[in-house]
Amino acid sequence: MKITALKTRLTDVPFSKPITTAIHNMRSVGCLLVYLETDVGLVGQSYIFTLNAVRLKAFDEMVRGFSHRIVGQDPHYVTAINSAIWSEINPTGYAGVTISALSVLDTACWDLVGKSAERPLHHLFGACRDRIRTYASGGLWLSQSIDELVNEAATFLNQGFRAMKVRVGNKDPRMDFERVKAVREAVGPSIEILTDANQALTPKQAIRLGRMLEELDIGWLEEPVSVHDLVGQAEVRNALDMPIASGETEWTRFGIRNTIEARAADVLMPDLQRIGGLTEMRRVAALAESYCLPISTHIFTEHSLCIAGSAANCISVEHMPWYAPLFREEMEIKDGDILIPTRPGTGFMFDEAAVERFAID
Repeated sequence: MKITALKTRLTDVPFSKPITTAIHNMRSVGCLLVYLETDVGLVGQSYIFTLNAVRLKAFDEMVRGFSHRIVGQDPHYVTAINSAIWSEINPTGYAGVTISALSVLDTACWDLVGKSAERPLHHLFGACRDRIRTYASGGLWLSQSIDELVNEAATFLNQGFRAMKVRVGNKDPRMDFERVKAVREAVGPSIEILTDANQALTPKQAIRLGRMLEELDIGWLEEPVSVHDLVGQAEVRNALDMPIASGETEWTRFGIRNTIEARAADVLMPDLQRIGGLTEMRRVAALAESYCLPISTHIFTEHSLCIAGSAANCISVEHMPWYAPLFREEMEIKDGDILIPTRPGTGFMFDEAAVERFAID
């Protein structure tokens, strides 16, 4: 099998209404879709994104700039392709647009490997499970009122979720406490509640908020401080009984290693786009396991399920519905778990009618 063409499409998927976190104002996700065509008729697919479609063309330019490393290659040699791109980006750097481009090409190659074998990728990687715990992450935003939080929490329960994440990060921690308390009272004691500060707090603020939230039996406090302040995050971790989750903003295994060595997180959250694709995600899972640390994959739910199905130390995946309109298949939730598909490759294909609807190129 040889890759004969690398093609891309630029799309912009709008939200039903604007979304706000402590550091984001979001109206849409602009997605760069990648198609790797082959001489046997199979097509490998993957995607990366930018919020509000900002600078999406820069991603497209970087991806297409690696066509000489992709076209004419056998995708089964995905590690060799990955290594060649890794060497080529050295002058540009190992973060940002370069790694995102590597990620989407690597994942599309793996999609082809699975399709060629007519097997789901988690089987090829060595399966350990067929379903994985998930939490609803597409709501309970900082911009919502308490009444809206309570109503949406009830909706998540009706959809089959048994865990959900609430965004925090207000200047007054008492506001965050009251908002999370209202959700806890609405869903009851058996539902897991997670919180995410989106890097908005100082270490002292995070510790104060964390101590308040601990009485509500919160599963974790995510990204409490700036990603650049690993020392401060370690201080937060040491001060609280509540687990600290982090790592989504780290690039490649070397960024995750920095978090581990700083003892800054109890749960690592690798992001497929920032890590560098499925090849690097598997390395990160193994690295975390060697330190007896669990991982919980960050967004990219559809394409991260193969990692969840093959990494024994993966405890959950984030259910983010932002990209669902682009796919033909739907994620299946049962009793708080996502069922890992047994379709070939990643198990998800783009819905070309939707692609045309959201296309911006």
